[in-house]
Amino acid sequence: MAIAALLVFLRIGAALALLPAFGEHSVPQRIRLVLALAFTAVVTPAVARQMPTEPGLASALAEVVAGLALGAAFRFFILALQVAGSMIAQATSLSQIAAGAAPEPQPAVGHLLTTAGLAVAVMAGLHIRVAETLILSYAAFAPGAFPSAADFAGWGLAQAAQAFQLGFALAAPFTIAALMYNLALGAINRAMPALMVSFIGAPALSAASLAALALLTPALLTVWAMALDGFLASPFEVPR
Repeated sequence: MAIAALLVFLRIGAALALLPAFGEHSVPQRIRLVLALAFTAVVTPAVARQMPTEPGLASALAEVVAGLALGAAFRFFILALQVAGSMIAQATSLSQIAAGAAPEPQPAVGHLLTTAGLAVAVMAGLHIRVAETLILSYAAFAPGAFPSAADFAGWGLAQAAQAFQLGFALAAPFTIAALMYNLALGAINRAMPALMVSFIGAPALSAASLAALALLTPALLTVWAMALDGFLASPFEVPR
């Protein structure tokens, strides 16, 4: 049982380094260790019989690789929010407003979406779904054995592509509106060259963008939460 718990701890510890909410830079390392031990206590009884009886170094490395892959799949959803935030900030002239308290350099819009997304995920029972996914991972990634390179690469690339697709979809309302607004400003500038359109258009664009962000953020987070829930329903299925 102790050997099984150690192997489970290796997988969970590697996954926890990348998991949303639990693996954030703002979470102290001691808290992360306690969380890893707590998840180990939950997962080990369910998978102890599947563990190899005489594991070696290769088995330990395989568990770490599986944990990192699982954590990266979750982290892609945070990447989607960051990509959407960067696109929204760039399209709406808000990219110069940076979030100084963020662990990673990103616009304030991206920091807002990321923080709100983490709060929504935790309130929706992320810890329970993570424990379920960790238990299911032993059916997809056999304990103590490296996964098939072809299947592993296909699954990982599909998750990355889905994350960028989700990020672009979340930012689409702002980018489309900003494009139409800039085209209108260009037409006005051509009709009235003497008018300093930029002095009027840029502040109006920023103000309208902030108002639209306040109105659309709940809808964007709902779409993101639905995508996360779809992943958790079948985490090891290659998305189409």
